[in-house]
Amino acid sequence: MSTARWFLSFIGFYGGNDNIRGGSAVSLKERIKNRLDELSHPSTKELKQVLQSLNIRLEDLQPYLESPEGKPYYRKLLYQNEAVELLVMNWSDMECAPHDHGDSKGWIQVMDGTSVNTIFEVKDNNLPQELFDREYREGSFFFAPKKGVHKMKKGSTGDLVTLHLYSPPIQGMMVYDLEKCAACVVSDECGAWWPDHMRQKVKEIQLR
Repeated sequence: MSTARWFLSFIGFYGGNDNIRGGSAVSLKERIKNRLDELSHPSTKELKQVLQSLNIRLEDLQPYLESPEGKPYYRKLLYQNEAVELLVMNWSDMECAPHDHGDSKGWIQVMDGTSVNTIFEVKDNNLPQELFDREYREGSFFFAPKKGVHKMKKGSTGDLVTLHLYSPPIQGMMVYDLEKCAACVVSDECGAWWPDHMRQKVKEIQLR
């Protein structure tokens, strides 16, 4: 099945808001740990159900949001074990680079604002080709398949905060620079942008 069909097959929306009121940062971490500790090899469906069941609100995440400082987003790891990782990201006006998530799959929840998600198709060592983009508003969920290549940015107005649940934790992320016609496997300390330092480059590939 093609990357585009994967994204379309697993696109989903969550309309309810049964979040716990008045939760502190400590209770949020406990809630996350108690729920995610149960996971070992979660299916795609189970990952989404777990993310929904956490009932996390934007207010819960405010203590973890910092300035992106010249990057597309600032990310904060909320939880990680061998099976999954949960991250929150708040976005600048920049878009991230096209990238995959290595051998990980995951769900992305829009906590605030609107996310524009652009899907690419990659064949062999060729330059990624843009297929389509789609907007997701606050409360929406969308799927990131294994080896699927995409990029994200915030909509034309307002802020953007997103919550990401991946399984297993991301390793070997491939980032693409379309102008350089190159790709790079980046270290865990680098996000979805071309590395600033050589130590963040695990492997660089020249594309056709």
